[in-house]
Amino acid sequence: MGLIALILFSISYLGIAQHSLDSEVDGMEEWQEEIAQEEFKAGDMIIEHITDAYEWHIITLGHTHITVPLPVMLYDKGEFHFFMSSALHHNHGNHMGYFVSKEGFNSGKLVRKEASGEEVRPTLDFSFTKNVMAIFFSMFLLGWIFISVANSYKKRKGKAPKGLQSLLEPIILFVRDDIARSSIGEKRYERYTPFLLTIFFFILINNLLGIIPFFPGGANITGNIGVTGVLAAFTFIITTYSANKNYWVHIVNAPGVPWWLKIPVPLMPIVEIMGVFTKPFVLMVRLFANMSAGHIIILGFVSLIFIFGEISQGLGYGVSIVSVGFSIFMDVLEILVAFIQAYVFTLLSALYFGMATEEAHH
Repeated sequence: MGLIALILFSISYLGIAQHSLDSEVDGMEEWQEEIAQEEFKAGDMIIEHITDAYEWHIITLGHTHITVPLPVMLYDKGEFHFFMSSALHHNHGNHMGYFVSKEGFNSGKLVRKEASGEEVRPTLDFSFTKNVMAIFFSMFLLGWIFISVANSYKKRKGKAPKGLQSLLEPIILFVRDDIARSSIGEKRYERYTPFLLTIFFFILINNLLGIIPFFPGGANITGNIGVTGVLAAFTFIITTYSANKNYWVHIVNAPGVPWWLKIPVPLMPIVEIMGVFTKPFVLMVRLFANMSAGHIIILGFVSLIFIFGEISQGLGYGVSIVSVGFSIFMDVLEILVAFIQAYVFTLLSALYFGMATEEAHH
């Protein structure tokens, strides 16, 4: 899938880059005039940085935005539409009738306007957004890291670990022994260890990349509820598929619970069945909320510089010392949170697997 996506990206980029460049030049003057009149809005800036986008922003110099344009691929009204995100003039332009909505439910999404004035999303949006490209980057990075480590084990069989191998081996052993084995049990932990290692390092790498403020970092992957929802869905599917008879019996007839909570009104079975779905939901929301909160706090401190700078240039410089100091502190704290959240998500997944496969005690 990654190779197919890379090929599609290359074809889309080469085939339509020239058309998008021509379109961008045509509307650049109008866009610059619109930007020049805008005031700094902290809320808009924060939301723009923590949400997905159709381009990858690198840096802003005055009114000049340096970005990496990404291919936009839409299917709407029975037709496919391909163009580069640069044709949208950094989300301030309109191309082929499509533009990025600024408010409401569709905020940040490509829409078209009906004759009634209503904003409508295209039927299907296959666009390679910033988060999509960041996921591909982290996927290739993880592949390169662990293929290198695997080759080191083959070449240095029976020898002490070295380099990247020595860095990752304690973490791998920690996930295997302290998370998988202790939560699932000696008999079955090996079956789930590959998945637990995958989600641990996927979450950890993307958490750390999200802290890096420059390309190819800065994408808020684990702060995207769609991504965390997919990770939680995998945990839910594996838990449900692996569950044995004892697991379902305990849900329907929980041991140690008074009979009047089971009959005539099956209160406890209802609560337990709800718990089957709320557990992955909590997994999804916890990771999303914690990672998004960290980014919002850091961006909030940065916003103070511009807010006070609009009042007085000297005040802006003065506040910048405090803001930068707190931002650095939060960045260091975010590194710790990156490891904690990867650990918590993996540990809870392992606990769910352990509960689903636990045998009855006689």
